[in-house]
Amino acid sequence: MTSEPQAARSFSTHRLAAAGALVVLAATLAACGDKSGAAADHGGGGAPPPPEVGVVTVQPGTVQLSTELPGRLEPSRVAQVRARATGILLKRNFVEGSDVKAGQVLYKIDAAPYDAALQSAQAQLAQAQAQLAQASATATRYKPLVAARAVSQQDYDAAVAAEKAAQAQVAAGHAAVRTARINLGYATVTAPISGRIGRSLVTEGALLSAQSATELATIQQINPLYLNITRPATQVLQLREALRSGQLARSGKTEAARVQVLLENGQTYGEPGRLLFTDLTVDPTTGQVGLRAEVPNPQGLLLPGMYVRARLTQGVQEAAFLVPHAAVTRDPRGNALVMVVNGEGKVEARPVKAEQSLGDRWVVTEG
Repeated sequence: MTSEPQAARSFSTHRLAAAGALVVLAATLAACGDKSGAAADHGGGGAPPPPEVGVVTVQPGTVQLSTELPGRLEPSRVAQVRARATGILLKRNFVEGSDVKAGQVLYKIDAAPYDAALQSAQAQLAQAQAQLAQASATATRYKPLVAARAVSQQDYDAAVAAEKAAQAQVAAGHAAVRTARINLGYATVTAPISGRIGRSLVTEGALLSAQSATELATIQQINPLYLNITRPATQVLQLREALRSGQLARSGKTEAARVQVLLENGQTYGEPGRLLFTDLTVDPTTGQVGLRAEVPNPQGLLLPGMYVRARLTQGVQEAAFLVPHAAVTRDPRGNALVMVVNGEGKVEARPVKAEQSLGDRWVVTEG
């Protein structure tokens, strides 16, 4: 690429030559340099000289196209650890900020009242079972006697009813024992999901309440993380079409587009993710659609709440020109134009197609 001054002379329009380099005006430098000297050269009162501009020679080449979408990371799963038993907190069994497994014991609540309730329920069940045994024996004994008219039908019916009532009491006793066991289990607080647990919101000795479901801590699953992106509906449709047509690189053998995460400091995160299309409707007030990318985080380097950018590789564009931003202007209709130096050394305005930017340059594919 070279750069040299060139005076603007005349304008015309024609198609971009298929071969060779493209020489464009990179930046307007009118009135740059020594203004007083220029005025002196023209006697001070003559017409000003043609403005000098920078000229850049660009060559057609292969360009790797990509799309970058901003967003924030959030955990893939979040669970609040809450108390389901009332009592004094006796012990905390985890280190704040550490990784925990689902089912791991986190807290111990005073279980003495629940243990006593379980024993009481078991005693009541035993009593109901004894009453059932007695009622069943009476009904069995009365059955042949009522046929011999030694016992009235009314007494026999009462014995059968007493047996059924005793059976119901036994069933209720079993349910009471199960309930007492469940309540006793709530005195041991376990992790509902695997993930990274934050700081404990209570300390040993605190009185916890099952009625208010006291929050104890929060567990976040950060492997994988979700990257939530909000984009206009038109851009989402373009992404879908690019994925369907194969322009977007896919993640392994899946149908999802591969996503590369760029950190705030400009570094590229080493684990590629995949793009998920989640929201089914467009926000009627903003015209935006929510997208979600899933990003692996096995080392825990990424954290929820981080601002990152998702880069989607769209493929390779052959015979494209990378033209500096300063060399591309827009007409009143928004169409891109570049000022090109033709073979005769004259400057002409040429319409081009420049719809994507890479760094400080436009990707020009037609013109």
